[in-house]
Amino acid sequence: MHKFFTPKELINGDVAKIIGDDVKHIYKVLRISEGEKVTLNNCEGVEYLGRVKSVSKQEVLIEILEKLESNNESNVKIYLFQGLPKSQKMDLIVQKGTELGITEFIPTITHRVDVKLKGEFKKLDRLNRIALEAAKQSKRSIIPKVSEPIDFNEVLEKINSLDLLIVPYENANNFGIKTLINELRKENNIDNIKNIGIFVGPEGGIEEDEIERLKDKGAHIVTLGKRILRTETAGFVATSLIQYELSDLGGND
Repeated sequence: MHKFFTPKELINGDVAKIIGDDVKHIYKVLRISEGEKVTLNNCEGVEYLGRVKSVSKQEVLIEILEKLESNNESNVKIYLFQGLPKSQKMDLIVQKGTELGITEFIPTITHRVDVKLKGEFKKLDRLNRIALEAAKQSKRSIIPKVSEPIDFNEVLEKINSLDLLIVPYENANNFGIKTLINELRKENNIDNIKNIGIFVGPEGGIEEDEIERLKDKGAHIVTLGKRILRTETAGFVATSLIQYELSDLGGND
């Protein structure tokens, strides 16, 4: 069954409206016709079972049949502070990070980020579209947000709003995410952790001075193993480990 997102403002009683790019996709690519059932999300996590009432080139009308009690979101919110990468790597980071359950992508300007990238980073609309399409494909209940780039000092300010900040670092000693989670469990602090930040450096890595400043703000510096991972891979691995240890990746049992 196909799934679509439409703003709650376009849901009125038992009728919802789909407009924009999805309309062409519905009638030209998916070839959905009247009477077919679909899942509809109001962009705030509320989902409905619906039946297509009509399809035109301007809009698709959906009859709301019932509200669904489904929630495919992780019980932890993960915020990825991603050092700005080159070329099209951010596209991949947003797509796969959405599949893995990231709540928000926050492009970050660090010392080793190529300054030209900041000026070139004007594709938020496209990245948010990638997040939308990945959310549909992976049956997410919310659409992750791709934010405007921020600088390193702004990251330090945001740490206070997080329950935990993890920083993968190639020069970290033998202290990984698994060890960190075990220590938090021993301290009985694990149940209070709901908002988690992951800070990943750009291709050039993270300056030692930046690491020290993150430590001073309470960040946990961890290793992801013996092998050096690319910037686009490090966020996926860290997110997967967090989702496995604290949430639903791999199943709930």
